Amino acid sequence: MSPETASLFQPLELGNITIRNRVGMSALTRNRAPGTVPNDIMDEYYVQRAVGGAGLIVTEGILITRQGTEWPHAPGIWNSEQVSAWKKITNDVHTAGSHIYAQLWHVGRVSHPDAPEQKLAGVPVYAPSAISARGGKFRHLPGLPGYVTPTAVDDPWTIIKQFKEAAANAKEAGFDGVELHGANGYLITQFLDSNSNKRTDQWGGSVENRSRFGLEVLKALIEVFGKNVAVKLSPAGGYNDVGMPLQETLDTFSYFITEADKLNLAYITLVRYSALTDVEFEGKKRATIHDIVESYRHLIKNAKVFVNAGVTPEEGAKLISDGKADAISIGFSWITHPDLVKRVQHGKPLNNIPDIPHLQWGKSEKDLRVGYTDYPEAEY
Repeated sequence: MSPETASLFQPLELGNITIRNRVGMSALTRNRAPGTVPNDIMDEYYVQRAVGGAGLIVTEGILITRQGTEWPHAPGIWNSEQVSAWKKITNDVHTAGSHIYAQLWHVGRVSHPDAPEQKLAGVPVYAPSAISARGGKFRHLPGLPGYVTPTAVDDPWTIIKQFKEAAANAKEAGFDGVELHGANGYLITQFLDSNSNKRTDQWGGSVENRSRFGLEVLKALIEVFGKNVAVKLSPAGGYNDVGMPLQETLDTFSYFITEADKLNLAYITLVRYSALTDVEFEGKKRATIHDIVESYRHLIKNAKVFVNAGVTPEEGAKLISDGKADAISIGFSWITHPDLVKRVQHGKPLNNIPDIPHLQWGKSEKDLRVGYTDYPEAEY
């Protein structure tokens, strides 16, 4: 083990569990669950990465209800068949020596009424306000349509209840905790962002009101999981057409993070600005570029802090040594290196070549392993 990365390999207490190292695997949507039910190929995928040394695995986004997301074949957690399938995965991950959180996901306005799952749901596309996002790539629908104008949710408490029910299912499925997906322009962010939330009731307007929905969801999750609740945030915005002026961004996320930290969360993941998830409209980038760690880390007094987005093991070790993070969350490199932590420990390069055409789907429904579980380990 290199002295430069030694800080990554200390155990870390999260809620009421202790993870074996400080290298987490972030949520990575992989579209391998036809019919929304996890399967044996997904089990193989997660177990590979548990064996490969992940301290904490966060699942791909798990839909709390049927939604016509632009990511087809995403898994859900609203029925007993899904719970049973996830339970096999959590058991196997635990046997392999790792811990696993379920990332709970509601995409809000970036869904589509013509998508198969939205049709099966029999409900409109819901969002804080009837304001559509620009962009969208629903490749599985004819004509490559973009986002549509959503229906403003009448009573946000109904969705908060759905989050709580999903958490109860996640607990039954054996997850160690849950991470609320509050990043990337999905429903939590849509309530936080003043461009997507124009409500005039208790759920919109002021910073406090726009923060209310996400905070109430976290409280509902805590009622189920206690200390083992986390949230992922991407204050820079950009992706899925969110982002506010800098001062409004700082005011909004500073308040939200401060209040969330009072809830005794296990951790808060701060997602740094990434050009890969920024979008451009009318010649302008959408994100509000600022230093996420410098702007918000000092506000977090109770939860552990994960830093995500483009973090290398070497940089992550320095962030931890400097007190700017307690752990790091790596995404893309975990896709291509099931043994990522082992490689870092043994000084092996992260040199597998990504199978770009098959990242989100295999060669066919009968061959989902391609680009998913067929990346080789290093020789040790």
